[in-house]
Amino acid sequence: MATAGKVIKCKAAVAWEAGKPLSIEEVEVAPPQAMEVRVKILYTALCHTDVYFWEAKGQTPVFPRILGHEAGGIVESVGEGVTELVPGDHVLPVFTGECKDCAHCKSEESNLCDLLRINVDRGVMIGDGQSRFTINGKPIFHFVGTSTFSEYTVIHVGCLAKINPEAPLDKVCVLSCGISTGLGATLNVAKPKKGSTVAIFGLGAVGLAAMEGARMAGASRIIGVDLNPAKYEQAKKFGCTDFVNPKDHTKPVQEVLVEMTNGGVDRAVECTGHIDAMIAAFECVHDGWGVAVLVGVPHKEAVFKTHPMNFLNEK
Repeated sequence: MATAGKVIKCKAAVAWEAGKPLSIEEVEVAPPQAMEVRVKILYTALCHTDVYFWEAKGQTPVFPRILGHEAGGIVESVGEGVTELVPGDHVLPVFTGECKDCAHCKSEESNLCDLLRINVDRGVMIGDGQSRFTINGKPIFHFVGTSTFSEYTVIHVGCLAKINPEAPLDKVCVLSCGISTGLGATLNVAKPKKGSTVAIFGLGAVGLAAMEGARMAGASRIIGVDLNPAKYEQAKKFGCTDFVNPKDHTKPVQEVLVEMTNGGVDRAVECTGHIDAMIAAFECVHDGWGVAVLVGVPHKEAVFKTHPMNFLNEK
């Protein structure tokens, strides 16, 4: 493209301070360096994780910053060493990337790449420790290596997934985070068996995707747990058979679920990031074989407290 190798000026939503409204600014986006790709973002979704780090109530504040990570776009240009992508390719950003060379990437047990695992505190590119965004020469920080609240962004090649150009980017952009996160947590980590009982904590986009995974796996009973009863009707479309609102009970919700399921659910997937929900998800699974998968991002000072007997009883 004619813009390859040149600085691109475009619009971006910049978070200047924690909790302050984002400001639409003209930013300069530098060309991609070695193993980097510059992407024209066509569609970006809003994930609660963006809100969480914009508020910066429980995490390290890094500002000014361009947030956003759930998106779809087209490759504008590539940096030195990039061979798997070319200009014009349709891509989805992925905040937990793959270098394909480290022990994690070569293992079937993990995707926590040594180089490209999510780092919410890093606001610069891995290659040279510099930002590719500036406003009047002043650096603007990146977010989880993606920063999709910009018309153009620069991303490490290992954090991009090439997709079929026939796929509508306005629909599949949610595969960049929410859907793959929830669905993968259930199918690839929790791995419920056919006929099992699964509890899903939090019925937002990630929770509904996790619920869809339980339905696909053949779970016979899928219990949705949420503080908003209005979410039950939508959840039914994803296989929800029961709904529990913790506010409707005087006892801890994990005790309610254990009583409902004659000893506990086979699998639980937590999708809120609230420490109490995380503890409840773990404590509601059946002893002997129960597995809880914790997907949410907790407050940085949160502490997970449970009795050691829960582990000794093989949860």
